[in-house]
Amino acid sequence: MEVNLKVNWSGRGHFYTDEEIQTVVSAMKEADPQTQGKYQAAFEKKFSEKFQLPPSFAVTSCAAALELSAILTRIGPGDEVICPAHTFAVSAIPFARQGAKLKWADIDPETFLATAKTIEPLITPKTKVIVVVHLYGLACDMDPIMALAKKHNLLVVEDVAQAIGAKDKGRYAGSIGDFGCFSFHTHKNMTTLGEGGILCVKDPELAKVAPGFRHNGMRPFEGERPYYWQPAMSNVDFDWEGRWPYNFCIGEVQCALGSALVDRVQSMNTIRQQRYHQFTEAMKDYPELVFQKIPQESESAHHLLPARYDGQSYGKNRDDLMKLMAFEYGVKVVVQYYPLYRYSIFKRSGFGEAQCPETDRFFDNMLSFPFHYHMSESDFSYMIDVTRKSLETLRK
Repeated sequence: MEVNLKVNWSGRGHFYTDEEIQTVVSAMKEADPQTQGKYQAAFEKKFSEKFQLPPSFAVTSCAAALELSAILTRIGPGDEVICPAHTFAVSAIPFARQGAKLKWADIDPETFLATAKTIEPLITPKTKVIVVVHLYGLACDMDPIMALAKKHNLLVVEDVAQAIGAKDKGRYAGSIGDFGCFSFHTHKNMTTLGEGGILCVKDPELAKVAPGFRHNGMRPFEGERPYYWQPAMSNVDFDWEGRWPYNFCIGEVQCALGSALVDRVQSMNTIRQQRYHQFTEAMKDYPELVFQKIPQESESAHHLLPARYDGQSYGKNRDDLMKLMAFEYGVKVVVQYYPLYRYSIFKRSGFGEAQCPETDRFFDNMLSFPFHYHMSESDFSYMIDVTRKSLETLRK
């Protein structure tokens, strides 16, 4: 069926101010070199200070940050990694690439996030890493997870791709675990021209080797050299024997823009928070539409606006609601995050088994409303109005 869209699903998180555009233009003119330079150093410092993080390393994407974190955990064949089943696939792929066995954690039916309660039954003597995903902008309840990690001597990787600026009990997401992995992809609350990421590393010894893994194993030659060009401009070597490095270097222009956006991301998050409350308040008479519960001690970045439609008492399902929204009213609502154990890539790799009833229940009944920062007030009001109309129709 043809869809005449009035409110589309946007592929970008926000537009740029004139000041931010000028920052990019200036960096294009002035950056020398155009990667691994002063803008990167300034961005890393500013981002770490803003979000109270350990040493940070700017990279090409959150996928690159997760890849580096997987390397730095030193996992390999025979090790096990626990990861939520409800997340984007890249949360898990880097750990499988290291040869580890993936074990899927279920989600809490209210927060839509993995918890210590869903993680703990999966821990065995082979477990080495817990991957925690702060999905939809909400930070996980980290204290019980960190207590589990301490008890079993496990490393914790925080996937903060959707939660820049989110807090759990006053602490920024990404600052609590052993590694924090951030995304500046086009969809995110803060995007550096479509791609970009940051890895933060808590252990000072691991932080020392991160730059080598990021940049082809490059480093200065040791000792004094009578001539700077001898034996060559720079050396290339292993940081850890047998662990080959990558090139995950990001450009100076993106880093310059990132520094400018750090000043604005929280104000953009505030607008998202206000709209979240406006939308959910408008739906309070429709308990069949269940939104992500935001604990009192949490501050969500409200990256997305997901919900679960429990329309069984009316003989209706999620698809009935989405068809009305799309074909009757022209609002492109989407479904997100196929349970990872259902994907062919994981099933064919031996990771197709899971005991995740809440993940299945949520995915089979979930929908995600358009929630881009630059949505006009008229479009947002229209979406509220037609969502209510659709829910009323489905009750008949």
